[in-house]
Amino acid sequence: MAKNFNSVSFTVLLLVLLMASTEILQSEATRNGQGKCLPRGCKSTPMFSEECGPEPFTGSNNDCCHCCVTKYGKDAVCKGVVEGAESHCHCYKESA
Repeated sequence: MAKNFNSVSFTVLLLVLLMASTEILQSEATRNGQGKCLPRGCKSTPMFSEECGPEPFTGSNNDCCHCCVTKYGKDAVCKGVVEGAESHCHCYKESA
């Protein structure tokens, strides 16, 4: 009985290590490139640039940021935030 338990434990351990090393355990969001958007944020005081997405914007700040990056490019945006009473997605750029 103990011998079978040890071999099962060893097999499970190998399976978990294999899954971790091949990134099978990654979340769906990370796999689709929807991880944390622009983790560096704005280095200086951000300046409003454009709006993005539908009105009202029903997603999170992270979704807003991804919308801004997709529409305007990573170099043109330093953050995206859902703001206002009507929940608009506002894209910000670095101030000059």
